[in-house]
Amino acid sequence: MYSASSALLEALHEAGVAYIFANFGSDHPALIEAIAEAKATGRAIPSVITCPNEMVALSCAHGYAQLTGHAQAVIVHVDCGTQALGGAVHNVARGRAPVLIFAGMSPSTQEGELRGSRNEFIHWLQDVPDQRAIVRQYMKYTHEIRSGRNVEQIVCRALQLARSDPKGPVYLVGAREVMEEATETVQIDMSEWQPVAPAPLPAEGVTQLAEALAKARRPLVVTSYVGRSHGAVEALIRFCRLAGAGVIESAPSCMNFPHDNPFYLGNQWNEPFQNPMLADADLVIVIDSDVPWIPTVNRPNDRAAIFHIDIDPLKEAATLWYIGARRSFRADAALALGQLNDALAARPIEPGALDERSRHWADAHARRLSQLANLEVGGNGEITPEYLTARVRLQIGPDAIVLSEGITNYPAICNHSVRTRPGTYFASGGSSLGWSGGAAIGMKLAQPDRTIVSLTGDGSYMFSIPSTVHWMARQYRTPFLQVVYNNRGWKAPRFSALAVHPQGYASRANDLGLRFDPPPDYAGIAAAAGGAHACLIKRADEIDGAIAEGLRVVREEKRCAVIDAWLAES
Repeated sequence: MYSASSALLEALHEAGVAYIFANFGSDHPALIEAIAEAKATGRAIPSVITCPNEMVALSCAHGYAQLTGHAQAVIVHVDCGTQALGGAVHNVARGRAPVLIFAGMSPSTQEGELRGSRNEFIHWLQDVPDQRAIVRQYMKYTHEIRSGRNVEQIVCRALQLARSDPKGPVYLVGAREVMEEATETVQIDMSEWQPVAPAPLPAEGVTQLAEALAKARRPLVVTSYVGRSHGAVEALIRFCRLAGAGVIESAPSCMNFPHDNPFYLGNQWNEPFQNPMLADADLVIVIDSDVPWIPTVNRPNDRAAIFHIDIDPLKEAATLWYIGARRSFRADAALALGQLNDALAARPIEPGALDERSRHWADAHARRLSQLANLEVGGNGEITPEYLTARVRLQIGPDAIVLSEGITNYPAICNHSVRTRPGTYFASGGSSLGWSGGAAIGMKLAQPDRTIVSLTGDGSYMFSIPSTVHWMARQYRTPFLQVVYNNRGWKAPRFSALAVHPQGYASRANDLGLRFDPPPDYAGIAAAAGGAHACLIKRADEIDGAIAEGLRVVREEKRCAVIDAWLAES
């Protein structure tokens, strides 16, 4: 029987979805039957990846979408499975990842009126008034499938929304009886369901920005995720060369600009001090950034002209957001930068001014590199996050993909991994911890020949559900190297408390309920769950050997390797 569930699977396949990350339940008999039927008859459907934990499933889809830009699907169980998606829902929303989530619903009949009618006690317990409300505020689109006759159109519409900028997750639900409904195939022309075409800058915006660039002395670009488009990275490099503009990354979620380029001036996170480059700029162009600065401690000077180019310039999902921009433009970064490059090529910046700007930023870039090099010294034998990251960098090479979830070590990982190529650095784009384990699996599925390296804090590692992550990594042959930056506790909440109460009781307390000491056997968890290579290191002279063996295991034995690195006490 060709059912609504068959149509759902066929639509996902036709739309280019390669994987369904699934956690099945009692609401999915029709889907399970349709998958089995497709395998038996040779009908093409996406590959099904079994995910024992829902948050990991969604993190896998998130990682795949980050690396490739292609939407993937997640299947979960009614309201319970939807809630078990947890913080990954926040991450895909804030990270603007195109993902389709499908959840069943409790049957709508109870006396056998239709195939799929209630026959288990949980069907009454899982009947909630508005299941879609659980995730509605995070989704670009939610819909209940009410008939098998238009399932394919609903799936295509959902994915069209998910894939159109600003990209994001969508959520579909369907009761058992509906998903069991017999239906007929529908011929879908996928060319009619493409994402909305990216938008350029308006002509007057190009003129206004070109005029501002001609007058500026210290033009500066601030970005967080322009690197989602590799073309935008190349366009930004050319723009900086033509405009003499420096670049700062603010809480970057991808590789936005080569760290070895002389116009690169570093990255900023939660540091409680003013960025001198931002303070000195007289023209600040914010391109694709949700948090370009934290105004209580770090902001442009009052005389700086601020312009904003973004796929989501109003940050419509945020209740409080403004940066004092003179003009904001909803535009695709690659297109906008291309327009500005054409304008600058037609009317170049005065050569003397361009040379002076370029030398100024190149000098600042060189000073920064010197400061970073001083932090990459092994010192007294203790492991520092800076030295650890630098040693990882030296062995993984420039093409490896680094996933950063170090939280208080975000700056160290970003600074010392020194990524120079688009698509070689990612953070979640959100703030719910536990993304990197599942994301590593998703990225490895997307590009099996790439070396994936997850650099994660010990708290983030526990949030990632490592028992599920490493079982899946072995089951689906997606090995990656994982380094746990183990500081035996949650440093981030402590830093937050001290930032607000620097002289308070917390500043003098020895125990704030934030320590994991003695810590769990992090590497042992991965070994037990997925046969991973496990390694514990406590001295700087152990780092190189541990990384080399971990990479050998990943590349030759096709097993994960987890290095539990005990950082120096701070």
